[in-house]
Amino acid sequence: MQIITERLFLIPLSDDALCALIDRTADPELAEAYGEMLAGSRNFPEQHLWYTAWGIYQNDSGDFVGDLCFKGLPANGQPEIGYGIQPEFEGQGYATEAVRAACQWAFSQPGITAVEAETAPDNAASQAVLRKVGFVPTGTMGKEGPRFIFPFTSPPTCAII
Repeated sequence: MQIITERLFLIPLSDDALCALIDRTADPELAEAYGEMLAGSRNFPEQHLWYTAWGIYQNDSGDFVGDLCFKGLPANGQPEIGYGIQPEFEGQGYATEAVRAACQWAFSQPGITAVEAETAPDNAASQAVLRKVGFVPTGTMGKEGPRFIFPFTSPPTCAII
């Protein structure tokens, strides 16, 4: 399974690869989030793609750009997405490209009606990414900050193989 865009390809990590990512993650909060993904993937193996991290890589070089994830598959058909780009790749539009493609993949799955997201209140860059992709503020606050929603509007345009 891959998602391919103009400049990137996204690949879901196996449980073993997610364990390796946890082991090399220095940020305890991020390592905890990856651990929660791993637990979800192991508890719901049939929904692995909704629980694991997806590696984001450059098409031309294969360089690791960052990762994204969905935080499970809720019954309401509105999964939440999270993402992070390595500092050396920030400001180049990779987050926008990857999040857009991941949302398009999500919308190609049965029962998905929207994708949700949440950002820190002071994370203007992340909020700009969400707006560029098509997310709109919900007017509610989550644990991390303002919440956004991207309702299904059109079929995917990225390559999903």
